[in-house]
Amino acid sequence: MKTIDNFEKYFVLDTNIILSDAKNILKISQNSSNLIILPETVLDEIDSKKSGFEEINFQAREFARLLEGCEIINTKLINDVKIVRVFIKDGQTEALIDIISKEHYASESKNIALNIYNDRKILELSEFSKQYYPKEVIFLSMDVMARIRAISLDIEAKSLLGNDKSEFDLEFVKIIEIDFENIEFLSNASIYDFDAEYKPYNFCYCFKVKYSDQMILASIANEKIVILDEDDLREQVIVPLNKEQLFFSHALLNQFYNVLIIEAIAGSGKTLLALSAALKLVKKKEFQKIIYIRNSIESLDKGEDVGYLPGLEEKFRIYNHPLMDSLNYIVRSEHKKKKSAKPFYEELEESEITARVDMLIKAYGIETMWVGEMRGRTLSNSFIIVDEAQNMSNKTMQMVLSRIDNSCKVIVLGSNLQIDNFYVNKYTNALTTLLKSTKKKQELVNIFAIKLKKVLRGTITQWAEDIFSAK
Repeated sequence: MKTIDNFEKYFVLDTNIILSDAKNILKISQNSSNLIILPETVLDEIDSKKSGFEEINFQAREFARLLEGCEIINTKLINDVKIVRVFIKDGQTEALIDIISKEHYASESKNIALNIYNDRKILELSEFSKQYYPKEVIFLSMDVMARIRAISLDIEAKSLLGNDKSEFDLEFVKIIEIDFENIEFLSNASIYDFDAEYKPYNFCYCFKVKYSDQMILASIANEKIVILDEDDLREQVIVPLNKEQLFFSHALLNQFYNVLIIEAIAGSGKTLLALSAALKLVKKKEFQKIIYIRNSIESLDKGEDVGYLPGLEEKFRIYNHPLMDSLNYIVRSEHKKKKSAKPFYEELEESEITARVDMLIKAYGIETMWVGEMRGRTLSNSFIIVDEAQNMSNKTMQMVLSRIDNSCKVIVLGSNLQIDNFYVNKYTNALTTLLKSTKKKQELVNIFAIKLKKVLRGTITQWAEDIFSAK
């Protein structure tokens, strides 16, 4: 068994590293190449999260399962600090962990919030670790405040993953120039005939005709060029208003793609377009129903806790704000089109709008789910919209997608500018993982991805995005 000197790196883990994914402890260990150091407070915080049905509760139980079969290697007492080394194994992966505890802490709990007091206890043991272990100890936390406190104590601190910005520069829409005489050869041609540097993540192309203002929009399917029928794409309740929306609508309505990953800023129309396409496809009987899945962030904002609301219908409306707002907008848009064709149509009353939304829900088989109720289920013949993906961990998204069979089409929506989950960040959430997966050709699914960067909701939304998202 390894001695204290024989590890490549030494990591003190904050609680959120494990609650984001219990298997992180095995990944960071790299089969015992690195030593994992766990302050006792981390175990206490994880233990307090074991009950419940949210993602962090599942991860807490998963971590407890990993520890359940651990082997205690030895125990040491250094002054007033106790160190218990344990060995855990999960399949072919293993980890060595030092669990460290103190009888008394220098920090006092009086008049200090529990979470701050716990952070101070963790950092106090991190300071001890820095002095005790032979190489520099790195404090890993997804909490920026905890990392700043650690740095102020001269402890090296990092987030779970590095900030490799190149991972976010994927060119989903590519612009290239072509000669006028080549236009007739575009359709169904190999993309390599026009772009020798084509990559799997180049899902869309804007072919700009030289010496003219003409622009031809196309997507790529099986490395073949598919020209968009812009007139047909505009024949729906929600009309695409720019080229990114046209690309998105094309992928939504095209049977070739079965997994769509959309990163979009607020007000870009992502939910509206997805729902509009879903209604069109269910009406054509390509799918039986529409399922809307939104991740729960109730543990972060108890004001959104649907458990406090009476009645299933009220919970349906409050919990699924984006869906209900989109259905409301679609009803108003349909009526506005009829009114423009026949001026005698009167304005809709709010009660009538609500009634028509209810009719849409029943007629198109619209269902809603939250991730906690999906385990053990199989979703079939459905158009599935997974919203707020930026708030999902990789484990949650894996569970959601593994419930979906081959008769479905799944649309994953999210925005990395709107992360509300304390246990994920821009670099570790499920939306980013799915976006990064497009760097390689996928053999099992026909994938599509795009970023919607233009606000179409209105000038106030655009103004807010500009000033609060400024870098």
